[in-house]
Amino acid sequence: MAEEITAKENAQAAPAAAPAAAPAATKAAPAAPRRGGKRAKKQIADGVAHIHASFNNTIVTISDRQGNALSWATAGGSGFRGSRKSTPYAAQVAAERAGEAAKEYGVKNLEVLVKGPGPGRESSIRALNAIGYKITNITDVTPIPHNGCRPPKKRRV
Repeated sequence: MAEEITAKENAQAAPAAAPAAAPAATKAAPAAPRRGGKRAKKQIADGVAHIHASFNNTIVTISDRQGNALSWATAGGSGFRGSRKSTPYAAQVAAERAGEAAKEYGVKNLEVLVKGPGPGRESSIRALNAIGYKITNITDVTPIPHNGCRPPKKRRV
């Protein structure tokens, strides 16, 4: 009788041990292979360069005609910090980085939209031209209030 009880306990313990081993085996198995390979980047001939030049930083974004961003770079993200971020050279480096990244999409012609009064306005346009882009149009899209909000008070230095 005792032999029958131990046989039943062993039979019950064996199935309980098997499920514990099963999850470990499933983790080791490789996942199902993904369908398709690496997606090819779409080829775009004409793009739009959005340059936002503030007093503290310059942001350069290159997009397609519909506004979908292809690449972007900032003066701060290019390694410049503090007051060096607001220099024309930092804007030039940011424009070069954004321009090189957008070349992977086959962009050849750029329309440039410049916003803001910052020091990186002209140098970023010159940098995009030096990389080899054909600049078709330069437009200033700086927002100008028609007597909207009251401006900040003048600084006393």
